[in-house]
Parts: sequence; C-alpha cells; structure tokens
Amino acid sequence: MDESRRSFLDSLLETPSPSGFETAGQRVWIDYVEPYADAVRTDAYGNVVAVYSGGDPTIAVAGHADEIGFMVRDILEDGFLRIAPIGGSDRTVSKGQHVTVHADEPVPGVIGQTAIHLRDPETDDSEDITEQFVDIGARDDEEANELVDVGDPVTFSSTVADLVGERIAARGVDNRAGTWVAAEVLRRAAEANVDATVYAVSTVQEELGLNGARMVGYDLDEVDAFVAIDVTHSTDNPDVATENRGPVTLGAGPVIARGSANHPALVDLARSTAERADIDVQLQAAGTRTATDADAFYTSRGGVPSLTVSIPNRYMHTPVEVIDLDDLDAVADLLTAMTDNATAAAPFGVEL
Repeated sequence: MDESRRSFLDSLLETPSPSGFETAGQRVWIDYVEPYADAVRTDAYGNVVAVYSGGDPTIAVAGHADEIGFMVRDILEDGFLRIAPIGGSDRTVSKGQHVTVHADEPVPGVIGQTAIHLRDPETDDSEDITEQFVDIGARDDEEANELVDVGDPVTFSSTVADLVGERIAARGVDNRAGTWVAAEVLRRAAEANVDATVYAVSTVQEELGLNGARMVGYDLDEVDAFVAIDVTHSTDNPDVATENRGPVTLGAGPVIARGSANHPALVDLARSTAERADIDVQLQAAGTRTATDADAFYTSRGGVPSLTVSIPNRYMHTPVEVIDLDDLDAVADLLTAMTDNATAAAPFGVEL
C-alpha cells in the first residue's frame, strides 16, 4: 500500500467515530473522495454519497463509518462517570483501558479495574458495561461537570500499530476498513474511466441496526446493485472454539458471502471477476442474514440486488482488531474490477 493510501487509512482509524457521532470521521472521508468524485452529497444524519458518473449500470459500494463505543450515562457525586454501551461493546475487554470522553474538548480517562489483590476470585466476572465506570481524575461531580456532560460519547484511546509484515492492529477497523475500500474503488474507477456509474457510500449507525443503510437505500432509487463492504470473522487464532471455526483466514483474500441478501448474479460476477483478475477469494455462508448493511440495502424499495464482500478480521469489537493490508487492497482490486465488468453482466436478476 503506497504512502498516500496508508495515510488515509490511518486518518480514518485514528478519528473517533462512534455511532451517532460520525461527523469528524465522515469529514476525513469526504476530503479524500472529493477530488475523484463528480458530486458528493450528504443527508441529515451524516451519510455520505460520492459519485463517479459513467454509464449503465449503476453500482453502489458502501462501508459503514461508525465504530462501537460508550456514552456517559451519569456523573456520580465522587466524580466517576457511569457509562452505557454504543453498539455491541464487549464488557470483557473494556476494563483497565485508556479512553477518551469526546466532550467540547477531549477528556482523557480510564475504565476502572480494581486491582487483582482486592478482588474475590470466586466472583471475578466482568460486570456489564452499565456497571463499569470511567475515572477522569475528577475529585467530585462539580469538577467532572465542568468537563463532561451526560450523553458525551466515549471511545478507546488506542490507535494504529504495525505488526509483522502487512498486518496492523487498531480499534474501529470495523468498519473504517470498509469505508477505505469504498473510497478507493471510487478513485480507481474514476482514474480507469470504467463504463459503469459508481457510487461510493459511507453510512452511519450500522452498529445500531443498519440505520444509515436504510436511509441510503431509500434515497438512492437509481442504483442497480449494492455491494456492502464490511469485516468478517477470521477464525484462525488459537482460542476460537472448534464449533465457531470457519473457512475464513487472515491474508487469504476477499470474502464473498453466499445466501440470504447476496444476489446470485452478483455472487457470480464477483467470483468470475476474481478468476479473471487472478485474485484469491474466500467463500462464506450466510444462510439467514449477513449482519451487514446489505441486509438493509436488498430490501429497499422493490428489492435491489446486493452482495457482501468482506475483509478478514481478528478480534472484532475489541480495541485490537487485526487485518492484513494485502486483503484490504485485494478487496479494492476486486470491487473495482467488478465495476469494470458490470456492464456486460447487467441487468442483475434471477431466471424464473
């Protein structure tokens, strides 16, 4: 990955973007796509759509901008902050972590963890998020109230770390990695003058129930197909139980989902494109739902052909999600090639 693309990825990952508070991250995304887009538009909740105007068909590639986090629920008399989850926050990894309260000015803090010497090993379970607290160092509620308000979002303070080879660890990879791909597909499609029209989309509030995708799916009535770009579980680390292990491994390429929302014509287009472009791909079964924005896109209006293409990700919904940058680049390569091949493959439908 060249320096410019890596800088964009790092900026996305280092900009806090908890669900419902995605503005700063969306601004980073807009600044990157604007030079390559014929138009960029936003809506009232902060979804962003950028378009490269080619011809038919019209393909939308979408990632979600939001990350999980917490929110200040109450300010206690002793200055500690009770919190509530934003999205699917993991109660087992939150305690003992550095966090930032995103008030009018950022306020550093930690999620308190009583020392091991003082805990009862027989009852040493992780409390629910609502029973955990943030310590910002305030002496009392008067001092805390000068700095934070109820409803301020909270995120882990960890950023990006380079691991061995092309692998990185960061919080919020789910799913700024997907929005990076969407932006890259737009850039590459524009520079290659592909025949199709390409919409790059960065949605909000996916972690709260695909809310942004529902808004975008309703609004983009000119789209012939949606591709949702997200992360999926790479189950190749040693502590994954046997019954949860699947075929997805880190570094083995893009993951194409089959079943439920994933339209057979788009699955065929993705697989044939990968074969022609010599891109290694992995397959994943999605018999009931994809748990991605595709679940909202494909039921928009009268039904819009949709597909999920994912990036393998270890340790999802923790502060140390791990991906392989080669996988990330390969997903962008695959989707760009799909837009280039889409004209010959359209229209997308099933034969009855």
